[in-house]
Amino acid sequence: MAVHVKLPFTVITIATAALALALGSSPQPRTLAARSDSGRPVRFDYETRYYRQKIDHFGFAEDATFNQRYLIADKHWNHNGGPILFYTGNEGDITWFCNNTGFMWEISKELEAMLVFAEHRYYGESLPFGSKSFSNLKNLNYFTSEQALADFAVLIRNLKQTIPGARTSPVIAVGGSYGGMLAAWFRMKYPNIVVGALAASAPIWLFENLSPCEGFYNIVTNDFLKSGKGCSESIKNSWDAINKLSSTAEGLTFLSHTFHLCSPLQATDVVFFKSWLSNTWVNLAMVDYPYKANFLQPLPAWPIKVVCTFLKNPSLPAESLLQNIFKAVNIYYNYTGNVACLNISQTATSSLDDRGWDYQTCTEMVMPSCSDGINDMFEPMPWDLQSYSDNCKKDWGLLPRPQWMTTVYGGKNISSHSNIVFSNGGLDPWASGGVTKSISDTLIAILIPEGAHHLDLRLSNKEDPVSVQKARTLEVKYFKKWIEQAKTEPVLW
Repeated sequence: MAVHVKLPFTVITIATAALALALGSSPQPRTLAARSDSGRPVRFDYETRYYRQKIDHFGFAEDATFNQRYLIADKHWNHNGGPILFYTGNEGDITWFCNNTGFMWEISKELEAMLVFAEHRYYGESLPFGSKSFSNLKNLNYFTSEQALADFAVLIRNLKQTIPGARTSPVIAVGGSYGGMLAAWFRMKYPNIVVGALAASAPIWLFENLSPCEGFYNIVTNDFLKSGKGCSESIKNSWDAINKLSSTAEGLTFLSHTFHLCSPLQATDVVFFKSWLSNTWVNLAMVDYPYKANFLQPLPAWPIKVVCTFLKNPSLPAESLLQNIFKAVNIYYNYTGNVACLNISQTATSSLDDRGWDYQTCTEMVMPSCSDGINDMFEPMPWDLQSYSDNCKKDWGLLPRPQWMTTVYGGKNISSHSNIVFSNGGLDPWASGGVTKSISDTLIAILIPEGAHHLDLRLSNKEDPVSVQKARTLEVKYFKKWIEQAKTEPVLW
C-alpha cells in the first residue's frame, strides 16, 4: 500500500476409494512437507481434485465452466457425518496455503474431520479462461470475492451430495488474511452452507473510514520500536539519506552497489525502491514469528529482533546508515546466503500472486492506509483516493469501487450474524482493521498479543507463546460447540 503500491496479504489435506469414486475425477495423491515443533518433517497427505464451476454464478448469459482445484484429506474423518473443515483459499497457490495451515491438520484427528482446501478463482490452477484469464477486462469481469464465495458454496453442496456419509456433515470455514475475510463473509452470506467460521487476521474493517488509515503503519513501527533501541529511528532516518544520495549519479551507483541490486538503480526507480523497502518492513512485521519459518521468505526466529541488531545508531552519516539498512534488509531477502542479488520487484514468495491481488485492490479490495512520518517510521504518505484511482485506471483500465465492500458485507453492522471467531495478533499490522473486541456471545474476538500474521493457523511449535496456545484451544472449543449445535438442525439437502 505504500506509495500507492498495493501490498499483498500474505495474506492460510489421504482420501478413500469412496471419495475417488464419488468426486468424478482422477485422484492425484500428493504429500506436503512441514515441520513439527521438534523440527522434524511432518507429512500432509491429500488428494488433488477439480470441480467444474460456472464462470458466472449470478448471470445466465455466460454458461461456460472452468476447473476449480481443491485438496482433500479424510484420514481421520468420521464417515458417518463427521465435520468438514473448509479452507477458503486466498490470493495464491492453494498448496502453499495448505502447507502453512498446520492447525487444521493437527485438530482433524480430535474432531474426526475431513479437510478441504479450495483454491480461489484466478489463482494457482483455477483460471476461468486458462492462460487468457488476465488478457482483457471481459475475462476478468468474474474476478470478485462474491463469485469466489459462490464457488465455495457450490463446491460444498457437491461434496455433501456425492461423498457417502457427508450429507449431514457440518462445515466450518477456516481462513487467514484475505482467506480469513472470505471465511467470515462466507458465514455471513451462506449460513445455510457453513455452521461457523474462524477468520484469522482478517481485516474486514479496513475499508472506507471504518478504521483509522494510520493504524496499519503504526503497528509496524511499534513492532520495530519494541525490538531494539534505535531501530525504528534508523529506518525513519533512512528516507532522507536515500533522498540525499539518489539526487546524484554517484549516489545512485552507491545505492545499487550497497544493496546488491540486480539492476542498477535509476532516478526514475527511487520511488519504487523506497516502496520496496517499506514493503519489506511491513512483511517482517507480518511474519515476526517466534521460531524459524519459511512463509514469505526463509527467516530466523523473531526476525525483527535480528534485523534490529544492525540498526542501533540512527545518527550515522547517510552512507553508513544505509549500509546498515542493507544488512537489515538482507536478513529478509538472503537469510540463507544463497541469493546473488536483490530484486526490488519482488518482496514475497512466488506462491502469492501479486498480479491477481493488484487487480482485486483496484476493484473491490480498496483498503486505505496512510503515514505521517511523525508517529511512524515511514515517509509521510496521505491517503489519496484520486491518485490511487488514477493508478488503477492506468494499470488496469478501470476504476475501483471503494464503497462496495461495506455495502455488500455490512461494514461494522454485523451484529445480526453468528458463529464467527475473529483472531488477531498484536504484532500484525492487519489487526488495525480486524475485529478485536467481541460483538456478541457468538461473534467472538481473540487477541494474541505476541502473535504475528495468523500465527494461530500455523503448525504448533515448542516456541509458541502461551497466548497462541490458549487461542487455539478456545478456537477448537467453539468448533465443537458449532458441531454439536448442527446436530439439532434440519438437513436442507
